[in-house]
Amino acid sequence: MGRQEKWIFILNPVAGNGFAGEYAPTVEKMFRKYDVNAEIVQTERIGHASELSRHYADQGYSHIIAVGGDGTMNEVAVPLIRREDVITGLIPAGTGNDFNQILGFSDRFKEADWKVFFEQKTRLMDVGSCNGIPFLNGIGLGFDAQVAAENYSESGEVKKGGKSKYIWQILKTLLFYREKKMTVLVDGQESENDCFMNTVAIGRRFAASFFLTPKAIADDGLMDVCSIRRLGLLQRLRILTMVPKGVHIHDKRVHYYQTDKLDLSFHQKMPFHVDGELHFARDFNVRIQPGALKIIYNPYGPHFFGE
Repeated sequence: MGRQEKWIFILNPVAGNGFAGEYAPTVEKMFRKYDVNAEIVQTERIGHASELSRHYADQGYSHIIAVGGDGTMNEVAVPLIRREDVITGLIPAGTGNDFNQILGFSDRFKEADWKVFFEQKTRLMDVGSCNGIPFLNGIGLGFDAQVAAENYSESGEVKKGGKSKYIWQILKTLLFYREKKMTVLVDGQESENDCFMNTVAIGRRFAASFFLTPKAIADDGLMDVCSIRRLGLLQRLRILTMVPKGVHIHDKRVHYYQTDKLDLSFHQKMPFHVDGELHFARDFNVRIQPGALKIIYNPYGPHFFGE
């Protein structure tokens, strides 16, 4: 089927502790105001956004837009990787909205954001993968993965709460986390160290306010890696206070570098997050696909794309 100038907004009603569901009338109001041929469909379960995204792409829709948080955006984007005939984008309505920082829009859209969004300025952004699982913002092992694990109940449900929830989980993990041995293979060189935290990213911000990879550019064909080895409690506290401004990368205990390929392994299965979603593995093959996703961004805002 030929590509139409038609939009679908895939909305996750439980994102942002239910904010996204209440936001639906505003989304409809704005696309009508800007005379966009669009409709809204709501997700019903985990994985449904990917099913809907693939369906509407196959039906010839030109714009497939996520309304929700990082997880919703990831699900919508996965079927659109390497499909330059389809434009995607995000109306941020989650809790942390870290991925949205890449695009340069406000975490809660103002009138100016809507205007720029419907101008449809696009970039081809990179997409990463870990063990074949695509990611748009980044993956985390060690401390930040344990923080992500704390965000889930034993039944696998995401715990309720806002940004204060993340702060409590960070502080709790900061006190009790114990480093694990990690083998790293990058640029043909193998090494072993104690992993306090290892973040591999295309974006810069995680957990709503932590700029773990502050130099990352979303279309440079490289992943930024922030690797922090064993730390004492006082050192952990010191590093934590530096991360919101991104100045931790100047500390001698932090190894910061860029690569297009990275292999990691542990002696046991470890939690790791992919754009905030929790998984477990022992070995990790991390790769990048340059320019794999066509996405709307704000060229006038503080985006994370190159010049």
